[in-house]
Amino acid sequence: MSEKAISQAEIDAVFPKVAQIVSDALGCDLEDVKPTASLIQDLDAESIDFLDLVFRLEKGFGVKIPRGKIVEDARGPLPESQFETKGIVTEAGMARLREFLSEVPADRFKTPMKAGDVPRLFTTETFCKVVIRAQRAA
Repeated sequence: MSEKAISQAEIDAVFPKVAQIVSDALGCDLEDVKPTASLIQDLDAESIDFLDLVFRLEKGFGVKIPRGKIVEDARGPLPESQFETKGIVTEAGMARLREFLSEVPADRFKTPMKAGDVPRLFTTETFCKVVIRAQRAA
């Protein structure tokens, strides 16, 4: 089952509110919250910030985002054993990440990549897409 592609218009519609929520959650300047900004590398988010961010997005958009859903969606149809081996993302896993996280600049996909480093790829636009998928699922 293939999901309907998310359009730029859909992303543009939710971006201002997502950006404001990201800015508030991370305590950073709103003008620093660009669509391609890496939440960890550019905006100094820590893993605990993702929980707060998801909570704020759920509240702000009236949607439910199950814990672990972002990484699960990123893995897609690949079983965990095909996505990663001994904590390292496989070639198939990297291909899936590049497809699913198409908004992430190509130079951020470093190999080998530890599975635990996948959230380092997440951008503001990634969270726009998370919100859109949650809205569609509602």
